[in-house]
Amino acid sequence: MKIMHVAGARPNFMKVAPVMMALGRKGGVRQFLLHTGQHYDANMSEIFFSQLGLPSPDLNLEVGSGSHATQTAQIMTKIEPVLTDYKPDMVLVYGDVNSTVAAALVCAKLLIPVAHVEAGLRSFDRAMPEETNRIVTDQLSDLLFTPSIDGDDNLRREGKRREQIHLVGNVMIDTLVRLKERADSKLSPQQVAEQCNIPAGMLSNGYGLVTLHRPSNVDDPIMLAQIIGTLLELSRELPMLFPIHPRTRHRLKDLGIQTDGARLFLVDPVGYLEFLSLQQAATLVITDSGGIQEETTYLGVPCLTIRENTERPVTVTVGTNVLTGQNMNKLKSSVFSIINGDARKGSVPHLWDGRASERIADIIR
Repeated sequence: MKIMHVAGARPNFMKVAPVMMALGRKGGVRQFLLHTGQHYDANMSEIFFSQLGLPSPDLNLEVGSGSHATQTAQIMTKIEPVLTDYKPDMVLVYGDVNSTVAAALVCAKLLIPVAHVEAGLRSFDRAMPEETNRIVTDQLSDLLFTPSIDGDDNLRREGKRREQIHLVGNVMIDTLVRLKERADSKLSPQQVAEQCNIPAGMLSNGYGLVTLHRPSNVDDPIMLAQIIGTLLELSRELPMLFPIHPRTRHRLKDLGIQTDGARLFLVDPVGYLEFLSLQQAATLVITDSGGIQEETTYLGVPCLTIRENTERPVTVTVGTNVLTGQNMNKLKSSVFSIINGDARKGSVPHLWDGRASERIADIIR
C-alpha cells in the first residue's frame, strides 16, 4: 500500500510524525512525505523535523508565502503531477491549513482516496479562513479521523456517513506523550530561559507563557498594542515569556512599542521540546493557538485564549481552557484569578491517551 502524507506548516509535522511511525510498524506500507513549503521559515521547520524524529521530506514544493488564493492555487498546480506520478493508494491530510484543502481538492478530481486527520472541528466562524478549509476538506474526504466527539456530531450534521467517521483521539497529544519525558529529562524552564538570555531566577517563582499568531491579534495594530499593553501590566504581577515571531517583533518596532526593562520577555521562537518544557512548568498560558489549547488541557495548565470562539470546544467544556476574547479586562481578571489559586480545573478528554495514531493505522490497514 502506497500512502502519501501532505504537510505544509509546523503544526502538521506534529500530527504527521506519530501517524507515519504507527503505519511504519504495520509493515507492507510505502510512505511518501510531501512538504508543500507553505511555512517558509526553513530554520524553524528544520528544528521540528529533527526533534519530532521525522524523516526529511521526499519532496518539498517550496510554495512559500502568498495570499490564500495564490498559495492554494500554487499547491494545487504543483502537487497534481506528483500525485499523477506517484499514484498513491491514499493521501493523508492534516489539520486546516491551505495545504490540506489544496491536496484534498486535487485528490478528489484525480479520484484518489483522502483521509483527513483532525476532521470535524468547527468554530462556526466563517471569517476564519481555516473554517472554510475544514469544511471543504471534510466534504471531499473518504475517511474522517476525529479527535473528539463534537467532531463526530458536526460531521453527521453535515451529512457524512457514519462508516466514514472514526473517533480516534488526538494525534497531537500522541507526540506530546512521546516527547514529554525527553523534554522533562533534558530541558528545564531555567535552562531554556538561559538560552533566551533571561536573567537567572526570573522565572523560578512562576511565569506566564505567551504565544500569538492570528491576524486578528497581531496584524491589527490597535489590537496588538492593546494586548502588549495588557501583558506589560500583567508582568508586574507575573513575569511573561513571549516567544515571538520575527514578523510580530517588527510590527512592535514599527509601532514604537518598547518592552525594555519590563518583565515581559520577547524571545526568538524556540523548538518543540523547549516550548513543551516551558509550557508544562508555566503558571498559565496565554494564546490564540488551537494546538496550544489542546496541549495545555492535557498537561493540566490553565489556558487563556484571546479568541471569541474555538474549533476545539472540548478544551473549554472538559479541559483547562477559558476564552477571553479580545476583552483585555477579562484577560486581566482571568490572570488574577489564576494567580490567586482559582484556576479552572479540567480533565483529559476521551481517547487523548497517546494512541490515536495507532487507531488510525489499524483502520487504514
